[in-house]
Amino acid sequence: MKTTGTTGPMRVAYSVEQCWHDAPGGTAIAALRVARELRSSPEFVGAVELLQVAGKHPLAPHPTYRPVGSVAMLPLGRPLLYESWTRLNWPKVESVTGRVDVVHATGLIPCATSLPLVVTVHDLAFLQAPAMFTKHGVKSMTRALSAIRRRANRIIVSSSATRADCIEYGFPEDRLRLVPLGVDAAPATAGEVADAIERHDLPSEFVLFVGTLEPRKNLVRLVAALSVLVGQSRSIPLVIVGADGWGDVSTNVAEEAQRGKVDARFLGHVSNADLRGIYASATVFAYPSEREGFGLPVAEAMAQGAAVVTSQGTSTEEVAGGAAVLVDPFDVDDIARGLCEALDRREELSVQAKLRASELSWAHCAQATLDVYRELTS
Repeated sequence: MKTTGTTGPMRVAYSVEQCWHDAPGGTAIAALRVARELRSSPEFVGAVELLQVAGKHPLAPHPTYRPVGSVAMLPLGRPLLYESWTRLNWPKVESVTGRVDVVHATGLIPCATSLPLVVTVHDLAFLQAPAMFTKHGVKSMTRALSAIRRRANRIIVSSSATRADCIEYGFPEDRLRLVPLGVDAAPATAGEVADAIERHDLPSEFVLFVGTLEPRKNLVRLVAALSVLVGQSRSIPLVIVGADGWGDVSTNVAEEAQRGKVDARFLGHVSNADLRGIYASATVFAYPSEREGFGLPVAEAMAQGAAVVTSQGTSTEEVAGGAAVLVDPFDVDDIARGLCEALDRREELSVQAKLRASELSWAHCAQATLDVYRELTS
């Protein structure tokens, strides 16, 4: 596909609608970090102009997920916008951005457009484990997937695991592009660590989980594994950071913690500075998720030198890159085994984690994304 022949930077309509979701999570963070690189890094200045697009919203999103710069608003709000995009391919994003060369839907719902379309698919967990999602969510995401197959010229995936899933579910291989995510690798300052410990009354040693609270994150089994450690006289508190998602996870975790005599503490959403300090303070970071598209918290924890326990045979094993203790996420005893191993190998794993995190870069992610745009405009 050719551009219109105009000079100047490539103009890309870039969806940021997920920033207004109740639990934006890693998909919003990834979209914002790539946008930041494409907009501000010297190597991209003059090459691309991002025109951010979202639905109609009366209020700005939470500061953590607030896009930098202007956002062109379409006339419909969610959920009607998503329904109209997938069913009718309307309203088209170019109606509010003006001339663009490429459209990038950075979440699963494909934007309405008549132009070359790139869609980022982080995972297909809703097909593999539909019971972990709401019925409405599964229905909407399945419809979106069908629209992506029909309309997307390129599909970006962040892990080899998701690429394999997409092929299994009928995506043409020649349209798939693997673009691993990056990580904000700046280490927490001593002040950030001290402030986080004081503000959140953190214990001297603790296991940390960070992520949206939803069933596939496997928190109930993590608590059950910590109760095994209680029985082995290795009791250690669990600190949980993240917004409520769905599935009554916080209630189920609290009940399991009470049964197993596990000290589980919910901090909810925290600031970026506090999050860095909490990661750096953790004795072990545990992320035994059943399924992920990438597993950004694993990379974030490793960047702060945390000893990581995560799931084998998933995208988070890819992210860990051999620098974490791997466990079977469906086996409570094996999760407990992994926690004990990480506690014993904490210093060694911390060194390995920092080295692995240094290999993950938002600049590389942005460059690979720009390369996908160029495929459709050259």
